[in-house]
Amino acid sequence: MAGTAGTPGTPRVLRAMNDRAALDLLLEHGPLSRTRIGKLTGLSKPTASQLLARLEAAGLVRVTGTSEGRPGPNAQLYAVNPTAAYAAGLDVTPHRIRAAVADITGRTVGEYELPTPGRRPAHPVVRQVTDALDGAVKAAGLARSDVHRLVIGTPGAFDPNTGRLRYASHLPGWHSPALLDDLAAALPMPVEYENDVNLVAIAEQRLGAARGHADFVLLWNQEGLGAALVLGGRLHRGWTGGAGEVGFLPVPGTPLVRQVTKANSGGYQELAGSQALPKLARELGVEDVPPGPYTEAATTLVARAADHAGGPHRELLRTYATRLATGLASLVSVLDPELVVLSGSALTAGGEVLRALVQAELEELAAARPRLVVGDVHEHPVLRGALESALAATRDEVFDTSR
Repeated sequence: MAGTAGTPGTPRVLRAMNDRAALDLLLEHGPLSRTRIGKLTGLSKPTASQLLARLEAAGLVRVTGTSEGRPGPNAQLYAVNPTAAYAAGLDVTPHRIRAAVADITGRTVGEYELPTPGRRPAHPVVRQVTDALDGAVKAAGLARSDVHRLVIGTPGAFDPNTGRLRYASHLPGWHSPALLDDLAAALPMPVEYENDVNLVAIAEQRLGAARGHADFVLLWNQEGLGAALVLGGRLHRGWTGGAGEVGFLPVPGTPLVRQVTKANSGGYQELAGSQALPKLARELGVEDVPPGPYTEAATTLVARAADHAGGPHRELLRTYATRLATGLASLVSVLDPELVVLSGSALTAGGEVLRALVQAELEELAAARPRLVVGDVHEHPVLRGALESALAATRDEVFDTSR
């Protein structure tokens, strides 16, 4: 019926489109004057004035100051109101839950880390999640009800057909068939769940090395080896959410791993995962293999190897690059991506030196030749991706002025 809310081409819908365009410009550029907003959107001065008055009345923008240093009277500067809404993200590992809250502009306003050691959690997962979220909310000076949306990143993926967590047998307490219902009952906001490596890809696509790329693969190597697949600008998750679980990929150079879900490992993980590097270093004669958890040891070894021009350290890096390229060759042969992003501490620690070695090996092993880059999002990339995902959905809802 013509003239109703939501009908394409109606004045209400056109105004909402202009409102969203202006809000996106303010997020991208920071404070802008009415004249500048008019030029960037193509709106007349009266229309831009009406738009800003409408957004200010809705609590979506506010005046933040005046322009200076130009001839004539100073112009008021407008910015997105950061208190218009808040979103939260959680990064879950077997050892801790890291939580953060961001305002609608994307600025992190509260963070909290909850240790979760042990194979048998001392508290149920629902309490762990709410405690971590409440810690970040309290640090932000907010209440739980102020959070518009929450995105939780975990290893593995929740099967959309069953609601059960798959591919992450090492995450204690997260495999109850009633878990998602219990979390929904305990939390007052919409909650979404995403694979941790997929969230790193979201962070890199919006903030980092994959900006402007619609087709790319992100290879992640930290506690585990995994990949995220972005095709046509969208994450490819697969039928059960398991697309990108490349740690289970059978590859040359390792015995065939059977019952991979019970072993929580596979050929590619055994060949090039972080846990393989300390053993490989010893076999190659590296004498200063650091003790401690394998993730930290692998990161240290890769960083040291990248600084050595020769000897067993450089041989370690060359062998590691060949192992990484062995699995990547299968991925790029099937997907033919434009770009491959290397992320996770056991990859980024090698920097440009490791990247160049993997690139050279991949060009020998695969017919497709994507460009390899090192990821740019270094600080808590899973959590950053969770926040970006939560913020995108929150903005779509809060910035919709057509209702």
